[in-house]
Amino acid sequence: MDQPKPAARRRVITTMQLARVVGHATATVKHPSLNGWRLVVAQLLTADGEEDGEPILVIDTLGAGRDSQVIVSNDGAGARQLVGVKNSPVRWFVLGVCD
Repeated sequence: MDQPKPAARRRVITTMQLARVVGHATATVKHPSLNGWRLVVAQLLTADGEEDGEPILVIDTLGAGRDSQVIVSNDGAGARQLVGVKNSPVRWFVLGVCD
């Protein structure tokens, strides 16, 4: 008998990127997994410091202020682990604040 083929591995690419905090978000209605989390609006930046696309919503556990330069990650699994809910729609979170 033929042996079953091993399951194909998914290639997951996790990126970290510089961003600048441009504001914070307040929502009266949101996914329950986001209750109690500080949400900021961040503008992704290129390596040259130029804006890269549209601003994104990010979970911030470090308390970055407006105009702070931060390092963000789009590791959705890591973000869901951070909030502790497997089906959370969260994707981006602050990894660090740059000096």
